[in-house]
Amino acid sequence: MAQRNIFNYESLVHATAGATGSIFAMTSVYPLDMIKFRKQLEDKEVIGKTTFEAIIHLLKNEGIASLYRGIRPVVITLGVSTFVYFYTFHGIKSVIPKELQNSKTDLALSIFSGVVNVLTTNPLWVVNNRLKTKEEVHYTGLLDGLFHIGSTEGIGTLWNGVGPSLILVTNPAIHFTIYEALKRKVNVKTATAFFILGAISKSIATVLTYPLQLAQTRLRLAKDRRMGTAALLFMILKKNGPKALFQGLESKMLQTVFATALMFVTYEKLAQLVFKLLLGSAKRKRI
Repeated sequence: MAQRNIFNYESLVHATAGATGSIFAMTSVYPLDMIKFRKQLEDKEVIGKTTFEAIIHLLKNEGIASLYRGIRPVVITLGVSTFVYFYTFHGIKSVIPKELQNSKTDLALSIFSGVVNVLTTNPLWVVNNRLKTKEEVHYTGLLDGLFHIGSTEGIGTLWNGVGPSLILVTNPAIHFTIYEALKRKVNVKTATAFFILGAISKSIATVLTYPLQLAQTRLRLAKDRRMGTAALLFMILKKNGPKALFQGLESKMLQTVFATALMFVTYEKLAQLVFKLLLGSAKRKRI
């Protein structure tokens, strides 16, 4: 029996396909992500408006560039983040015997992969959130942003929001577990079916974890690290009521559900294509 190895080309294919899918999807829906982001920060330019109204308002008053502010570092970070998550998930899964693979192992692997991803890429997301605001910053990219924040505000600032981010590993864990469970029960082959499964699983995960995503965004922008996740959520709840914990949910649902569904379609189809080409190449070599 061949020895199983976490470092294998199958995991690399899954990770590369996942990263490619996430970049394509985010690029397609980035304006929705920007509206969600600004609503989470209670920006007066978008508060009280529907997602469509907010987009039209920003186009008229700030121009199309406002809808794509910070897109380059975001797609780079998202690609890195998705690659880390998918490689960790599929790499570890590849060494687990098939008979032991089920929804419980998928959940455990999703949580572990999420923790690895958060600890690895949180500094990149801190820089991203700073670049997406209208405030003037003294850097233009990811690397100079990392050095600037680390040297002027302290290395610890790069892990602002890591608390809710670690808790939020439940989001992809819920999403991935439901997605994999549905795939086991439904014979999925078409792009439409992959899209629907991705949308259903992500919708459930997003609604259940949204208040934590709100706290994550605000803490990543904070220069004061003393306030914790629970304290921030309680302050928002006390000041503006339960509805405030879901500020920007409409934009988030439109953005993340559509983007995730589109990402999974791209990921599944690209992975299938690569594996088909590799298998075809292997067969030709044996002939």
